[in-house]
Amino acid sequence: MYELIIANKNYSSWSLRPWALMRELKVPFTERLLMFGDERPWEAFRRQCPSGKVPCLIDGATTVWESLAIVEYLAERHDGVWPANPLARAWARSASAEMHAGFSELRNRCSMSCGVRVQLLESPAALDQDVARISALWNDGLARFGGPFLAGPAFTGVDAFFAPVAFRVQTYGLRLEADAAAYSKRLLATSSMQAWYADALKEKFREPAHEADMLQAGRLLSDHRER
Repeated sequence: MYELIIANKNYSSWSLRPWALMRELKVPFTERLLMFGDERPWEAFRRQCPSGKVPCLIDGATTVWESLAIVEYLAERHDGVWPANPLARAWARSASAEMHAGFSELRNRCSMSCGVRVQLLESPAALDQDVARISALWNDGLARFGGPFLAGPAFTGVDAFFAPVAFRVQTYGLRLEADAAAYSKRLLATSSMQAWYADALKEKFREPAHEADMLQAGRLLSDHRER
């Protein structure tokens, strides 16, 4: 069975991607969560994973790191990771690669913190451009392939890549066009996202750097995490 190594569910957007995909596709795996702030397991992990970063997938003697590589590795072994339709598959891979490599202002200003609601202090042009591009990209996929997911009727790798954005939309109140906003809510309502969110709320550890980034970006409106 696969072992998927992740970090705190409240913060680790990269970890969410393969976790949500595997849960939605019912690919069996065991989860190993490395908490930020506990250095001992991270030291052992760095000897196991070349990058020293999560997520990391262990499949017997094979170690796969980076979320995009993990998704492609799974696609070689399981149906449904990418759409069967060639046009939808090409679009889904392109959109996933764009998310993996881009949207730096959104990442930097709106760090993922599932359990809080934050009012941004400002929305600079670079952030507005990132949000507008995501909105246009989602609307394009929904219109091309008929929804309710980005590349057609089923949850695939491209939905997993944008799953952290749905949490950011919820946390920071980011404004999307109507169809894109509805898609974000559908994504949040999937069983995998609901399960991740429930686990994130139970985490009592607060990572100082993530908390500081969040408070630098905006005013805390509410905190739904357990104390």
